[in-house]
Amino acid sequence: MEKNRGPAGWPSVGRTQSGSSNDDSLSPLAAPPLDQIPTYLKVKHLLSYFDVFGLDNPFHRTRDDLSVDCTTINGRRCMNFAGYNYLGLSGHPDVSAAAKAAIDRYGTSASASRLAAGQIPLHLELEREIAAMLGVEECATFTSGYSTNVSAIGHLFGPKDLLIHDSLIHRSIVTGCQLAGGRRLRFPHNDWQALDRILTDNRHKYRYALVLVEGVYSMDGDIADLPKLISIKKRHHALLFVDEAHSLGVLGDRGFGVAEHFGLDPNDVDIWMGTLSKAMASCGGYIAGKAGMIQNLKLTAPGFVFAAAMSPPDTAAALTALRVMKAEPQRVARLRQRSQLFLELARTRNLATGTSNGSAIIPLITGDPVLAVELSDELLKKEIVVQPIVYPAVDRSASRLRFFINALHTEEQIRITVEAVALLVLRPRPSPLKVTLAHHQ
Repeated sequence: MEKNRGPAGWPSVGRTQSGSSNDDSLSPLAAPPLDQIPTYLKVKHLLSYFDVFGLDNPFHRTRDDLSVDCTTINGRRCMNFAGYNYLGLSGHPDVSAAAKAAIDRYGTSASASRLAAGQIPLHLELEREIAAMLGVEECATFTSGYSTNVSAIGHLFGPKDLLIHDSLIHRSIVTGCQLAGGRRLRFPHNDWQALDRILTDNRHKYRYALVLVEGVYSMDGDIADLPKLISIKKRHHALLFVDEAHSLGVLGDRGFGVAEHFGLDPNDVDIWMGTLSKAMASCGGYIAGKAGMIQNLKLTAPGFVFAAAMSPPDTAAALTALRVMKAEPQRVARLRQRSQLFLELARTRNLATGTSNGSAIIPLITGDPVLAVELSDELLKKEIVVQPIVYPAVDRSASRLRFFINALHTEEQIRITVEAVALLVLRPRPSPLKVTLAHHQ
């Protein structure tokens, strides 16, 4: 008989503390203390299973040095598949030197927003070079990728607009759409035909219709069909927003992103968004596109006007990383080769890699959160670092390990890792941990 299951399908080992779902009272006396909010208690309950199964908590692990092809955890040197440092530029001597020089000249903080305290030349240089790389008119930088999406979408669009996004879009885009207050619809992942039907049925009712997608999807590692999306958005007089958090530095011969990957005119996309914390070895985000839209954001968007600017070292690091990427396209080529090798080896061993294709993100779908955590724990004992992705980041049935490849990984590291994973997956396990990992057809 199947054991009783707890939240998100975890085996039940006890009752959670929560308020009665039948209590409709709005009395402040009925509000839970801030450390007893049901959402927190639910996650806390899930974390309790680590002790039950004798597993180390895989979240918020502390590392002692750079996150490159290897990193040090608990004094042990491990092969690292848990970082976004796609091109190995975080820790690159030129990037680090530029950040240090910026501190010496400008200090560690921008001290205020650019409207309040002014800007430094590095801000303008970075924005000009991003816009030139993408092939669009102008760019605005923000202090984080998450706030970039929330600020831009929430400010540019409103209740009279239709916001349609892929079902697997990043949470920051969902939050931005909610802030905008327009009608929000979603279409099945990468299903451009469903998107076309939604626009056919609804476009005429709204001022703007905005389609929001990612260049590379962060959980699955597959690529948006940008040519189809552009065709659809033109036919329906809609706007297209592309989040390049995981495609900048990864796609295209030079790493210029999904437009270069498909050989498209970048001006066919209305709003380009990207982050600077991944291939660009820094922290921050950007919006790029038409000059008027960018000036609007710089003069009126709360997330730009009322937020401190990117710090000098972050700005210098991103600018220098961009320049190194352009000067050394072999990094992008090596990343592509290593990623393809990992994917081919994993599929040869019948590992469930989902829809990953052509990116540096390769999931191992387990379909069971306990198994995902257990595999991560066992791999760490073999000095391989990879994080489990479980509820609430994904549904229980979509639980997985998520491997990030970077340009510094060697072929030997990849072969060792895939073989270690395959042996663990194929090893018999006692119920309820035993699952079958069917290869995705």
